[in-house]
Amino acid sequence: MSVMIKESPISEKDMIGQAETALADISRVRDGVGRVIFGQESVVERTLVALLAGGHALLVGVPGLAKTKLVETLGIVLGLDSRRIQFTPDLMPSDILGSEVMEQDEFGKRSFRFISGPIFAQLLMADEINRASPRTQSALLQSMQEYHVTIAGVRHDLPAPFHVLATQNPLEQEGTYPLPEAQLDRFLMQVDILYPEIEAERRILLETTGIEDAKAQNVLQPARLKEIQTLIRRMPVPESVVDAILHLVRSARPGQGNAETDKHVAWGPGPRASQALTLCARARALYDGRLAPSVDDIRALAEPVLQHRMALTFAARAEGTTVRDVVAKLAKGI
Repeated sequence: MSVMIKESPISEKDMIGQAETALADISRVRDGVGRVIFGQESVVERTLVALLAGGHALLVGVPGLAKTKLVETLGIVLGLDSRRIQFTPDLMPSDILGSEVMEQDEFGKRSFRFISGPIFAQLLMADEINRASPRTQSALLQSMQEYHVTIAGVRHDLPAPFHVLATQNPLEQEGTYPLPEAQLDRFLMQVDILYPEIEAERRILLETTGIEDAKAQNVLQPARLKEIQTLIRRMPVPESVVDAILHLVRSARPGQGNAETDKHVAWGPGPRASQALTLCARARALYDGRLAPSVDDIRALAEPVLQHRMALTFAARAEGTTVRDVVAKLAKGI
């Protein structure tokens, strides 16, 4: 029998009752998103799992796969105050964070007043984030990890909950700036968006080319989302799942005794990957109606959680090996 690690003293009866209520709320959110986003069940699941776990997600896909539409729909369905930033090469950090302006009152006294930027939202959409310079990308670092920003030495707290959903086009790389490793590590998951199945695309054709488009409806409030996020952090994690997470993450690092990793991986994931797997596994379990995560959750989440936290050697890339190939092999070994 596996040993259970509990985050806080909550009775099993209370946990079951809260989980059942949360499951009903999550089901309504899923249905609300499904009215607007057709197909892409895996993408919707992973993005919602990232939000339920209290983190951020990087959505990667070619143009026209409803990345922007998904983020807008989630903001409406979850009742979050949403803002969108279109990242461009000339975007400055102050365009995101805000800036101080000098004002003069009627007595001639001058003072600075802070005007907040679009980052002061509960859901921030960073559209085509890799088009901005590293200087501008770094404006998100403090906010994504510490949930506040510092302007002119003064701390400004961000709204709660606070989530960043960034989009990226994997095809067009001219005039773009690859996200630095520190920035990538702050995304709980990288969600790859592929082309829809034929039936989903048929539904898209029929339902989005008429006079009226389906519109998202609000079904949840931010305060309720925070309650569900707190519940997820209280969910028990079996010792076997903890061991699987540690084995997977450590085996993805060179120099830890895995021959395949030593051959193909230049650098591997840090402890933040283990934290992300733990939180996302709990959220995925609740999303599926379970009270505790399993090793199958770790296998399912290995790719989106690890792929942007690893880099291959030049020799591995020359051989045609991808990060997904390496992660898939490592996931089979847990």
